[in-house]
Amino acid sequence: MIVPMKKVSLVVLNKEKRESLEQLKKLGVVHLEQLEGKGEKLASFKEASSNAMVAESILGEIKLPKKMTAAVKLSNSEIAEKCKETLSLSEQKKKLLEEISNDSQELDRFAQWGQVTPSDFEYLKGKNVSLKMYEIPEDKYSLIDENSKTLCVNRFRKTVRFLLVDAKEERPEGFPPEAYEVPFPACSTKEISERISNNQDKIREIDEKIKSLAVFAPQIKTFRKALVSDIEFETIYSGMEGDTEGKSTDLAWITGFVPVDSMNLLLEEAKKNDWAVAYSDPSEEDEVPTKLKNNKLVSLIYPLTDFLGTVPGYHEYDISGWFLLFFTVFFGMIFGDGGYGLLVTVVTILMILKSVFKKEKVSPLFQLVLLLGISTVVWGGLTCTWFGLTPDKLPEWLTALSFAPISNACTEEWLPFWSTDVSKGTLTTAQNLQIFCFTLGFLQLSVAHLKGMARYIKSPKFLGEFGALLQIWGMYYVVLNMVVSSSIFGFGEIIYGVPVGKVSIGLVGFGFALSFIFSNYDGSVLASILESCKNIISVLLGVVNVFSDIVSYIRLWAVGLAGSAISATVNEMAGPLVGHAVLFLALVVLLVFGHGLNMVLNLLSVIVHGVRLNTLEFSNHLGMSWSGFKYAPFSETDK
Repeated sequence: MIVPMKKVSLVVLNKEKRESLEQLKKLGVVHLEQLEGKGEKLASFKEASSNAMVAESILGEIKLPKKMTAAVKLSNSEIAEKCKETLSLSEQKKKLLEEISNDSQELDRFAQWGQVTPSDFEYLKGKNVSLKMYEIPEDKYSLIDENSKTLCVNRFRKTVRFLLVDAKEERPEGFPPEAYEVPFPACSTKEISERISNNQDKIREIDEKIKSLAVFAPQIKTFRKALVSDIEFETIYSGMEGDTEGKSTDLAWITGFVPVDSMNLLLEEAKKNDWAVAYSDPSEEDEVPTKLKNNKLVSLIYPLTDFLGTVPGYHEYDISGWFLLFFTVFFGMIFGDGGYGLLVTVVTILMILKSVFKKEKVSPLFQLVLLLGISTVVWGGLTCTWFGLTPDKLPEWLTALSFAPISNACTEEWLPFWSTDVSKGTLTTAQNLQIFCFTLGFLQLSVAHLKGMARYIKSPKFLGEFGALLQIWGMYYVVLNMVVSSSIFGFGEIIYGVPVGKVSIGLVGFGFALSFIFSNYDGSVLASILESCKNIISVLLGVVNVFSDIVSYIRLWAVGLAGSAISATVNEMAGPLVGHAVLFLALVVLLVFGHGLNMVLNLLSVIVHGVRLNTLEFSNHLGMSWSGFKYAPFSETDK
């Protein structure tokens, strides 16, 4: 469930602001509203944190012996200096690398000219011998006027390099436009080469200095983590309101949210420290954090929702239990193979036992994976799917465990439970699996609107949710008719005296009418109808969406079928290698790689499809947008 919150405001003496925040932090129950901090101290903390983050990144790239640690324990100020030193060395190295890059480009420009010394050209110019360097395509060199005196330096890769003698400031008239004047370097190419060499030596020295600082990386990491708490505290301290209309007061105040089950702790602390406290229920406009509280079983879904970053809004539903239930089923169906599930289960049990033997707390993630592994084993057993092997290659007792209507080991077809007329058609294993998928969709989407009906039980909007529920019930049969079998699930079909086809159409129509009239109810039925009329296209498309949402659950069967096909293909490829001792290693590699890759693809499919059905189709019918954020109280606990 979502724990109810109270919005609280604390008023303290301005002179006791820091001490009060320290006490509030130790209490650790108030989720404070976001504040804009200010001041030099906060700026210095942020600068130190930024420096530490960059330094940690730089030093983290250096590999040192595992047991190598710093000889001395540094103070915070000394660590901050080490961070600055690391950044300074890194900047020096960056500048030297830029200089080397620029100088290297300059050397490349004169690579075919040999050694070039600008002072030599200046000397000759003083002797009335003016020279300029030119490059021109080889086929254009003959176009140079005979009156222009040139000295060919070399010909390389269809380019002629030459010196123009008695060159003036202006370009000679009639000179070919393809002739490119090569600017002189700022210094001789020899000096450039020496500068590159010197800079490379400096970089090696800097690398050694940075390497010597790498032993302080763990301390820098600890320092950076501590700064997170310092920044949070200083942000709150400097951002606490303590003035009215620009005038300073003797009081300071702060606002936040506290779970109702922790209010007594706050009130006791306030009484002890002489704080003034005001509290009330949050309004619709308040951005209230979400705190979830469930039993140990339901809480198994938290590692997944934390990974996805999905948090229900404070005024939304907590669907953790339903999410876990349906996701467990979806995982088993998509992963599909009992052999894969057995591997996952065994490995997870070993990891759990390892934690138990080490007397460590068993990770909730392991518990979730164990549940999902068991789910896959159960589904693989029911469908007789084990490592992609055909039923004839499995032991009889294993095939006997399967459930015939959905088992790969069963080749017979089935009459629907209400019929004895074979002429109307029978159901294959594939059709039975499709029906099972659509039934899951029918159940999950029904749960969504039943929860909506429970929420609006005292409002006419209840009828809007009831109408949406009726549409799902009616559309379920329409889906069976259009996707599974139009002969078995015909609209003229009568089951136990009930014309189910006509009833299903009636449910869709009646449900649409109720939804049209009451789904936008907000105090006035007429206003609700007008709102539906304004959005008539989206309202009409809503009926189509109900159909598509139920049909979308067929992905559970389709994706599982694809995984089974891949594993069967891997086995078929490995077949010719069986029985050849020489090829045993190749057989093992192929099976491990093929089935391993298939397991990875199945896992990705679970994330894409299994999660989607909960966070999109199911959540849309609940009206959830997952707009919440986690309850994170101001406390000494690392977040």
